[in-house]
Formats: sequence, structure tokens, C-alpha cells
Amino acid sequence: MDEAAVSLWTHASRRMLERIDDTAQRVTEGFPNFADPETGEWMTSSQGDWTGGHWVGELWLARRATGEERYGKWARKWCEALRPRATSNTIFRSFLFYYGAVLGDILLDDRRAREVALEGAQRLITLYNPNAGVIPLGTEAEEASDVGNEEASIDAVGSISALFGWASEKTGDPSYRDAAARHAERHIELCVRDDASVCQSASFDPGTGKVVRRYSHKGYSEDSTWARAQAWGMLAYTLSARWMPEHREFLGTATRVANWWLEHVPEDRVAFWDFADPAIPEVERDTSATAIAAASLLKLGELVQDDQLKSRYHDAAQETVRALVEGYLTPTGSGDSRTPGILTEGCYNKHIDLATRNELIWGDCYLFEALQVLNGNIMATEV
Repeated sequence: MDEAAVSLWTHASRRMLERIDDTAQRVTEGFPNFADPETGEWMTSSQGDWTGGHWVGELWLARRATGEERYGKWARKWCEALRPRATSNTIFRSFLFYYGAVLGDILLDDRRAREVALEGAQRLITLYNPNAGVIPLGTEAEEASDVGNEEASIDAVGSISALFGWASEKTGDPSYRDAAARHAERHIELCVRDDASVCQSASFDPGTGKVVRRYSHKGYSEDSTWARAQAWGMLAYTLSARWMPEHREFLGTATRVANWWLEHVPEDRVAFWDFADPAIPEVERDTSATAIAAASLLKLGELVQDDQLKSRYHDAAQETVRALVEGYLTPTGSGDSRTPGILTEGCYNKHIDLATRNELIWGDCYLFEALQVLNGNIMATEV
């Protein structure tokens, strides 16, 4: 890697650390969720919604990258605040307990984080439906128009594989890994189309597991490819391949889904909010989907054996991170006086006009993760 790139990653990481410090001072109650990109003010969620784990994960990453204890102190505080969510009826709690707690164990061998993570995993596996082979979306799933025990979503497949893969290693109980493997396998059928584009959601018969319909509740149309769904699919199967390498279909699916992304993303590497919106290019981008994709490509580059594929994915990841850092991470120009380290132009939910050009906490987390990989502070497959 050339010196200019190293300098770019280092400088971007410093800007994001400045924003992390700023966020920790601004948010005195709840968890940061999305922010006004001009003022830096956060809209918060009282119990973490589905996004709070990404904030805690960013803090664990900051503690590992810098060695500075204030990040560990903040991470432990917010990690503990996630504990009441262990019993919430939503698959999205896997985001909370993987990023918010498991990363504390993986990166820092934090005992309390390990305890919180295991509690989250133990409670979540009770929702597994063996007839359908999935953990359903749940009745308390946040930001979804169709919720319940007959619904499935690609969004949390990766965090389920990682949380349960980790829990199986820690406890020696293979049931976690078995449930995760079956859940990921079923979502290939439920959400990955024949051309390797990803459909966000599906309905199924809870008694038999039979697919009732496929749809997207956040995309341009029910059969379009919402950018974040494709990115979640990339993350889903790279994490599944990392935690369950014996299931070779996961790595194959990860490469197919990633190749679709690379073949359809704009030349500047930053995705529009939905690949099928006919008003492109006069529509919103989604830097959060793009950051998820970048982190996934770095992992995939480590997992594949073929040298050409390794180079393709690693080069694409670097180009993607560069595009985000140079074009969307404040300051974005010489006259930009905003708080440094804000990742702008994240599109939360265009359907309800929610935070369509904002800073999104999960986008921050995945970009910060990618920067730590590029800086050599962590391995891509470590988290």
C-alpha cells in the first residue's frame, strides 16, 4: 500500500475518533441513532433500537485502535445499557449483542462484555423455529412495516452467524452454530435471487417453512434491489463463511452477491439508495450501505483462496473507502466547518422520509471498522 493511502486512512480515522469523542459528549441519554449532518446533533433511541450495538462496537474498535481507556469506559457503560434488550422479541437484537458485546470479548477480552453477549445469545436462540429453519423477524422488530413470526429479513443474517458462531466457540454448545447455519442456508432461498441480487424480506409458513412471498419493505418497489439489502447480503455470507467455513455454500454465495454489487454500483463506488430507482442519478445515495459493502469486501478478500479474487475485492474495498473518505466524510472541502468525522449522505428509510441524507450510526461503525483494517489495527476477519 502506498504512503499516500496510508496517510489517507490514518487521517480519516483521526477524524472519526474526533467525532466519536464529540458523540460521547453530546449523547447523555439513550443511544445515538441518526444525526443532522450540518449541526452534528443526534436523534437518539432510548434502548438502542436495532442500531445501538453499532455505537458500542465503534467504541470497542476505538479502544483497540488507540489503547485509550476512555473508549473502553464508554463501551462498557453502553454495553451494560443493552442488557434489558436480551428479551426483546426481535432478531435485530443480534446486532446489539454482536457489535455491542461480542466485540468487547474479541478485541479486548472484556469479561463483562462476554457475559452480556452470552446472555443475549442464550435468550435469542429460544426464538429459533426448527420447522422453518429460521429465527423470525419477531413482533418487536424496529423500522419494519411487516413484522411477526412469519417474516424474515436478510438484514441480521450476518450478525446471527457471528453471534451464534462465537457463542458456540465460547460454550462448546454446537446448537448455536447449527441454528445459525440453518438460518443462513434458508435465507439463501428466502432472499438471494437467481441473479445474485438480494431481496430484503420474505414471508413464510411458520409450520412448514414454505416461502409465501418475497418483497422489500424499504426499497423502491417490492422486487427492486434496495442498496442496503445487497450490502447486508454481502455481510451475511462473508460472516457466515468466516464463522462456519465448513459450509462452503456460504463463501460461494458471498462471492456471487459481492460480484453483483461490484457490477452494478456506480463508477464512483458509492451506491444510490436503490439500484432500480428510475430517477438515478438525481436521487439519494446511501453511504451506510456503501460502508457495509466496504467492510464486507475486506473480509471476503481474506476468505477467498483465488489470488485474482483477493486482489479484486481488496482493491474494490480500498476504492470504496477512499470514495467515502474523500467525498462524504467531513470536512468535505476547505470551507467545511462542520464537526470532523461525520459520514454524510446516509439514507435511513426513504419510504417514510426518515433521515434520507443524514449521518447514520451503523454507517459510521462499518467505515471505522474498514479504516482500522486498512490501518493494520485489526484483521478483517477478526470481527
